[in-house]
Amino acid sequence: MDIRLKFLGAAQNVTGSRYLLQADGTKVLIDCGLYQERHMRQRNWDPFPESPESIDAILLTHAHLDHCGWLPKLFAEGFHGRIYATPATAEIAKIVLLDSAHIQEEDAFYKRKRHQKEGRRPPHPEVPLYTQDDAQACSNLFSTVGYKKPQQIGNGIRATFHNAGHILGASMIKVEVGVNGQTRTIIFSGDIGQWDVPILRDPTIFEQADYVLTESTYGDRLHPDTDNIKELLAEVVNTTHAKGGNIVIPSFALERSQEVLYRLNELLLEKKIPQLPVFMDSPMAINVTEVFQKHSELFDEEMVEFMRNHESPFDFPGLTMTRSTSESKQIQHHKGPCIIIAGSGMCTGGRVKHHLVSNISRPQSTVLIVGYQAVGTLGRLIVEGVKEVRIHGQRYAVEARIAQIQGFSAHADRDGLLKWLTGLKAAPRHVFAVHGESETLASFTSFLKDKTGWSVSAPNYLDEVVLD
Repeated sequence: MDIRLKFLGAAQNVTGSRYLLQADGTKVLIDCGLYQERHMRQRNWDPFPESPESIDAILLTHAHLDHCGWLPKLFAEGFHGRIYATPATAEIAKIVLLDSAHIQEEDAFYKRKRHQKEGRRPPHPEVPLYTQDDAQACSNLFSTVGYKKPQQIGNGIRATFHNAGHILGASMIKVEVGVNGQTRTIIFSGDIGQWDVPILRDPTIFEQADYVLTESTYGDRLHPDTDNIKELLAEVVNTTHAKGGNIVIPSFALERSQEVLYRLNELLLEKKIPQLPVFMDSPMAINVTEVFQKHSELFDEEMVEFMRNHESPFDFPGLTMTRSTSESKQIQHHKGPCIIIAGSGMCTGGRVKHHLVSNISRPQSTVLIVGYQAVGTLGRLIVEGVKEVRIHGQRYAVEARIAQIQGFSAHADRDGLLKWLTGLKAAPRHVFAVHGESETLASFTSFLKDKTGWSVSAPNYLDEVVLD
């Protein structure tokens, strides 16, 4: 009986995480993410390469959209199995999916309106990828599993979730498959966090695996020293404040927004920045922050100590959480410099686009990028230094300062990935490098082979391999 692994996403690209594992008549999908690269978004609309009804279960590493955001679509196409995830991941994923569905519906509505006004007939119908009803129904399929508690999944397949140190509740999943009297261990890394950063515990190190799927998002580079994050953030805040502008931070609602609040609170307590109004303009980020406050058992010692001394880093003087659309619109009328944290993190949708419209052509303001920007996204274009951007159908000159702080990344860099992999006491049979742009994957696989002598490859989309 063969063990088969098929790469249905995040293969020669970063987003759209989907891997199909088949053994002894059981089909398990690891992750079910959205494609976010502009030139690959059509795959979100394409029929799933496998019959959704034939999939027995889904193992979810974490609640970022590129890992969970296609779940409602798969449900709408016929999947009705169980979705296994940690309690924090399940809670956050339900928030993320409802928000994503709302954005899908809203985008479809505004596209129809704009196309009617322009008298255009688009090549594809302006309908949402999935609806809030789909997201709500899909959420009923979640089944929670704690860290280090083996879960039987079908015939001869056992999955154990381990802390990934990436975002709250994120997991690396060890899958053990029994075939022909032998057991093979496959580790799906999900996204691997950094060591020695605030809020969450360090990633889990494994001692043994036959096969490893490792993310490689930053596999060709090293992060700047995280010790200077506060200094860089303080410089941006102080310089922009002196010019009388606003700081717009496109931020992922999950983890990144909470870490930005943590760092801002530190700087305020140390009196290194003025007490500016800070707007958390993201209903999803607000909801996720509430989940953080419920799961202090997942925090590292530094975070526990901080909360012991200063209560919550997610609540400080000058911080306003704006849930409603009307509250969000009022920010545009705020007089004086302020800090605006809003989604989406890659500027592909959400409220941040409205704040970019108001600020990107203002030389006094700063757009501060604190997260990874996939190829083709508006955020990537801004980081790459384009002189003009198109937002909501209109063109705007980029006159604001564009700043970037790399150290906020929730992903391990090249040396962090090597540290994680070389925790194995013996060479695995094979390492599959995934979740990386093609050039990054080529660099990382070469680096890993040189350092370890292991068998390493970077699969292509729809490749299928038999695991011996």
